Amino acid sequence: MTTASNNTDPVRDDPVQSLIDPPEGAAVAVSYLRVSTKEQAEKGGRDEGFSIPAQREANRRKAEQLGTAVVEEFIDAGESARKADRPELMRMIRYVKQHKIAYCIVHKVDRLARNRADDVTIHLALQQAGVLLVSATENIDETPSGMLLHGIMSTIAEFYSRNLATEVTKGMTQKAAGGGTLGKAPIGYLNVRTRDELGREARTVELDPERAPLVEWAFKAYASGNWTVSQLHDELTSRGLMSLPTPKRPSKPLAVSSVHRLLTNAYYKGDVTYRGVNYRGAHQPVVPAEVWYQVQSVLTAHKSAAEATQIHDHYLKGTIHCGACGSRLIVSNAKNRHGNVYCYFVCSGRHSKRTNCDRSAILIADVERLIEDYYQRIQITPAQHEALAGMLHHEFDQLMSAEVDELAQFTANRDRLQHEQERLLQAHYADAIPLALLKREQDRILAELDQVNRRIDAHHGEYADARAHLDDALNLLENCADIYNRCDDANRRLCNQAFFTKVYIDEDDELRVENNRPFEMLLDPEINANALNWAENSNKARTPANDAVGKGSSLVRRVEVRGLEPLTLCLQSRCATNCAIPPKGTRPHTESVCSDHSAWAL
Repeated sequence: MTTASNNTDPVRDDPVQSLIDPPEGAAVAVSYLRVSTKEQAEKGGRDEGFSIPAQREANRRKAEQLGTAVVEEFIDAGESARKADRPELMRMIRYVKQHKIAYCIVHKVDRLARNRADDVTIHLALQQAGVLLVSATENIDETPSGMLLHGIMSTIAEFYSRNLATEVTKGMTQKAAGGGTLGKAPIGYLNVRTRDELGREARTVELDPERAPLVEWAFKAYASGNWTVSQLHDELTSRGLMSLPTPKRPSKPLAVSSVHRLLTNAYYKGDVTYRGVNYRGAHQPVVPAEVWYQVQSVLTAHKSAAEATQIHDHYLKGTIHCGACGSRLIVSNAKNRHGNVYCYFVCSGRHSKRTNCDRSAILIADVERLIEDYYQRIQITPAQHEALAGMLHHEFDQLMSAEVDELAQFTANRDRLQHEQERLLQAHYADAIPLALLKREQDRILAELDQVNRRIDAHHGEYADARAHLDDALNLLENCADIYNRCDDANRRLCNQAFFTKVYIDEDDELRVENNRPFEMLLDPEINANALNWAENSNKARTPANDAVGKGSSLVRRVEVRGLEPLTLCLQSRCATNCAIPPKGTRPHTESVCSDHSAWAL
């Protein structure tokens, strides 16, 4: 035997007196009790109010009439019948499935459900468990007349519920249209109950003399545009604005979200809002309408600024990282009480407490200056540009010379296939081969030609594109500081993304940079020193020793520049013997290729 409550009942000294152990083999029942609201469950200062004990007594008498005993009681206190997922109802369904129960006794059918769909679902679950539903006040059973009455009563309960909701909505709409306050008035007002000379109760709303002045100050302060919601919340808390105490909850400071809702509530300018419609209220406004509308404008402006900041706080965002823990640096804007804004970069790992980083904040202006100084340091001189370009192009020439045999083989294969194609056509014209055989052979030759031509084009294009990309990168390096200084924020972001993958800022404001390709190679001090040495040696008489510089090096193979628009190059520069090399800075036409090396043309 189990008991569901130890509360006292004015009807009986023992509220669970009927929950007794039944005789062996006797039919047993469960009792289900429900009230819709917490107020009903606690009415009269009792833990169970008046309705639940009355339902319990009626169910007990019905069990005596059936000659059964109630072995378990399920009470949903303050649960609406509009929903079927009530905790005690669900527990009862599970209980009857696990135990041999003959009856489920309710005071009325509407205690179980107030719509036909839920009623059918619950009734079917009881039937599948072998339980008969019994009403203490209605003649409901499994007979045809009882089932008919059950259906009629369920329909009536659903009609009552829906009609009650309609009537409540109609009454609330009428009250709002008349300027009445719906429910509890917001902070700054007091709900007051009075009685007229005839003893009738009148419910009105008055200004709270303690809190209304603080609410009025909050609207006027925020309308000035010099406060954020968070700062306003802190100031209101320091001035002593507290919520109204209730029997269950003590008075406490407002939350930031509550201050934001306060600023958007049209009730403070004298309106009552119900179902999206504003009505003129009968209560006294806290602030004039123009102040309230000014507050909404400031809120909208702050929201737009916050959204814009969230999208792009700063052009360095995403590029710079904390040198201590490696987390990204994020933007933090601090405003003092005088309205001055100070912009900082702070470590996101420290800010979100994901790491133990103790990196202090750094002014954004200082970070901008560090990046500008870095561009000044990496900008190469014209002499460095010329030395790097000369050494790299020499490397390309050496690589292409080493692969000239492979290219000659591709060209010979192309010529052979073209000659074979012409012979087939001549044989067909002479009726030496049928059309079907000609078609098959032509398809084979075209497929092989296509593959050879792709290999030749790739052979030329690979080196041509790489040369063009390197020239673009070197031109950019020679002028990077000047370009960066003239760029707007959007183009500075693009510059940083082209040059760097990450920039780490250490505690001593030193930069550690991870360069993008090909700049990681072009900015390597060792490679720059080798380029200057190569340029110096190339100015001397050419010797076999000098010609060997760069041969076999992997320098060019380290270059991979993608995404930069290549320049149009003169085809003479591909000539392995360096014939007709154009002067630096000129761009001769691609048609003027020397006759000895015309195979290099695309």
